[in-house]
Amino acid sequence: MKQPYSGFELGPIRPPSEAGSLLIRVTRNCPWNHCRFCGIYRNRKFSLRPTDHVLKDIDIVHKYVEEIKTGVAQANNSGSTQTGGSGSTGTGGKIVLPSPKTLDENEQMAFYAALNWVRNGMKSIFLQDSNSLIIKPDHLVEILLYIREAFPEVERITSYARSHTIARIKDIDLERFAKAGLNRIHIGMESASDKVLTLMKKGVDKATQIRAGQKVKQAGMELSEYYMPGLGGKQLSREHALESADALNQINADFIRLRTLAIPSSADLFKDWSAGNFQKMGDIEVAREILLFLENLDGITTTIKSDHILNLFEELEGKFPEDKAKMIGVIHRFLNMDPREQTLYQVGRRSGLFSRLDDLNDPGRRAMAQRHCSDFNVTPENVDMVINEIMKRFV
Repeated sequence: MKQPYSGFELGPIRPPSEAGSLLIRVTRNCPWNHCRFCGIYRNRKFSLRPTDHVLKDIDIVHKYVEEIKTGVAQANNSGSTQTGGSGSTGTGGKIVLPSPKTLDENEQMAFYAALNWVRNGMKSIFLQDSNSLIIKPDHLVEILLYIREAFPEVERITSYARSHTIARIKDIDLERFAKAGLNRIHIGMESASDKVLTLMKKGVDKATQIRAGQKVKQAGMELSEYYMPGLGGKQLSREHALESADALNQINADFIRLRTLAIPSSADLFKDWSAGNFQKMGDIEVAREILLFLENLDGITTTIKSDHILNLFEELEGKFPEDKAKMIGVIHRFLNMDPREQTLYQVGRRSGLFSRLDDLNDPGRRAMAQRHCSDFNVTPENVDMVINEIMKRFV
């Protein structure tokens, strides 16, 4: 029986780099949903959205985008400075938003999705949820072409995908996706150590991680691979770093994005950690692991991104090979600090005060970080315990 359309939908997550993107939900939740470090989709059933429902979502957003663009033009032409129920467009004008009384909950979501997208320049679209490429190739191509027809100005269409899924897709279909407009894939590799992958129930091995990444590149799409520092715990840290670096050397992704391990209470791994069966690493140990990982990346032209609050080093960004020494230098500088300075930086970073090591030299920010340490009695001996509690808020 055909499913009735229940309105515009939004999934729970997207990459930080897609903050300004229009989010179009193609699938619901995760088809795998066994990764032991992830609790996002626990107790949520995976399902495919009917293609015609996705196309209706696109139509609804298109309608609101056109209304917003018309409102922006009228506001700019009239020099309107109305407030009340109006919203800033980011162009200097104001537009009058529809009254919440005239829109149901789904329509409000669609309208504000459109508004956020207009404000951010309408350049990129992200397909949700965790693995959009699992749908039938013909259906994905149809969605991509429909997006291109509705929004011809779009420069980038992006999606998450599992290595296991990509490895099973025919090369000719991946090329069709690229031709239809899908030009960046985000893969949560997390690790390429077979021991870590098995421990964390990723449902994939190193060889498949490599094959999938290479297939994306060969199809002509940009590739973002995610590495999760700390995922191997203390026991497998070295193997985790070395095997992951080796796999990424063979893939040569466009981006490697760091996502330091945090363990939410909803994740299966939380039970092992609480029982002492998984030894979570502290910031100093994770910094050493990242150093080992970076030192062993070689022969690639990848850009490193550290674009998440979970990461201790936001400034750890650059392109290989030219910026390798600079990035390694950041970690050496931190590791050579006095333990009290390290603690101050850790607290300042995780409380949003610091984004780089040089922020320790800012008197105002430093004083606030010192106050946090004093108020919560943070010391080098207990800082990792404090940081673990703070990081739970970000996952």
